[in-house]
Amino acid sequence: MKNRKLVYLTGFLLVAALITGPACATKKFVRTESGALDQKISEVSTEVETSQKRISEHDEKLATIGSLITKHDDQFKAVEGEIGEVKTLIKGNLVMTATLKNDDAKFAFNSSVLTPEAKGVLDAFVQRLVSENKGVYIEIQGHTDNTGTDEVNMVLGQKRAEAVMMYLYKQFKIPLHRMSVVSLGSSMPITDNGTRDGRNQNRRVEILVYE
Repeated sequence: MKNRKLVYLTGFLLVAALITGPACATKKFVRTESGALDQKISEVSTEVETSQKRISEHDEKLATIGSLITKHDDQFKAVEGEIGEVKTLIKGNLVMTATLKNDDAKFAFNSSVLTPEAKGVLDAFVQRLVSENKGVYIEIQGHTDNTGTDEVNMVLGQKRAEAVMMYLYKQFKIPLHRMSVVSLGSSMPITDNGTRDGRNQNRRVEILVYE
């Protein structure tokens, strides 16, 4: 009888162990996996926060750069406006013009050297200028015909205008700060470039005198 009870008890314990054993193992597995999942979620959240911080810093840098660009543009416009005002004050009203035509200047092909004829025209111009006896500002414009490229014509017009300015400075001591040169190339013809005579007239240096 005792042996039978012992067998029953042993069987009961074995069944209980079989039932509770897998349950405990399953709970332990779930806890382990849950902990690993929580850790991964935490890592992903950290990465997301780091990325958001970098994006925020990047946006702030872009905003700063945009602000600097806007500030620079505003400063440039302000300076440009001041320069325009100074030019207006310096130049004032147009009081005299003179044109050094190619017939008078006899510029050689692709040359900016002033001939004696060109210097004679400039001498006569200065005599007129002196007779006015006024503080003036002189703008010297170099013009060409449309032969050649725009780049070549711009350079040639600039050289011829500069040659006139340096002659006025060296020969008559007209202050350099009272003169400026600009090349307009072939952009402002006074007649048709389709003829030889027209091209000849378009090759010129114009002198504008402002009071």
